[in-house]
Amino acid sequence: MLHDDSLSSPACGGGVEQASPSWGEARRDGGGATSAIQSPSTPEQGFVTLAGAGPGDADLLTLGTLKALQSAQALLYDALVSEDILALAPQRCIKICVGKRGDRLSVPQEKTNALMVRLARRGLHVVRLKGGDPSVFGRVEEERDHLDRHGIAHKTLAGVTAASAAAAQFSFPLTHRGEARSVTFLTGRTKDGSIDLRDASVADPEMSLVFYMSSHNAQHIQARLLGAGRSPATPVVLIENAGRAHARARKLTLRDLPATVVAEAWDGPVLMGIGDAFAYARMADTMLAARTA
Repeated sequence: MLHDDSLSSPACGGGVEQASPSWGEARRDGGGATSAIQSPSTPEQGFVTLAGAGPGDADLLTLGTLKALQSAQALLYDALVSEDILALAPQRCIKICVGKRGDRLSVPQEKTNALMVRLARRGLHVVRLKGGDPSVFGRVEEERDHLDRHGIAHKTLAGVTAASAAAAQFSFPLTHRGEARSVTFLTGRTKDGSIDLRDASVADPEMSLVFYMSSHNAQHIQARLLGAGRSPATPVVLIENAGRAHARARKLTLRDLPATVVAEAWDGPVLMGIGDAFAYARMADTMLAARTA
């Protein structure tokens, strides 16, 4: 039996949302979650699918992830997975938010790892639904390693990463012949809160840089890039909630990066693109299409 402290999800405002009577019960009592999962009469080893949900819009799900969702008996999902996507899972599926948000209450990775194993050992098909692509800042190898060590079978399904969704949504390239020969994804959410920018890797003006979860480090990023030789006039695009219908974006230059981040005071996840390729972003056309859709 799994007790309520194993299934509650304070980071997402509650615990288990649904449970299949075939596998147990989940209920809410008062303001908290009191939950239990009963093992089937003949226990069989379950299976874990580590799937990418994309950046939020259900239209960006892969067919493989959609099929996994439709067959899920337990769903462990990130905080930024949209309600539209969660609704694609069976009604009787156990749904547990294991979200992580920067500077907010989050579920420890160790608890997520333990939940995957405990649910799979009860014979369930467990879908670990991760925002974006599991292999891009998704801690997927930590989870696969934990499953391997506990003898749980698993597979990984790719997802659309936020940079690709943003490039399509706002019509800019990530690479462009003669101007952007490569693209590098970086994150500002390191364990100690710092961001490591080596001059040799960021100085190339023909390299597109895409920063995930890094807007809080905008001033440091600007200083390091200018110090590495990047021009203050280098194009920059800032996109909040990339891939979603309510995404917001701003075009600017490296010179104005920190001030713009402070002025916008975004609440959602912000993607930061720096390099000549981002000068092609078509903001007005995209915003008009979103308003008339």
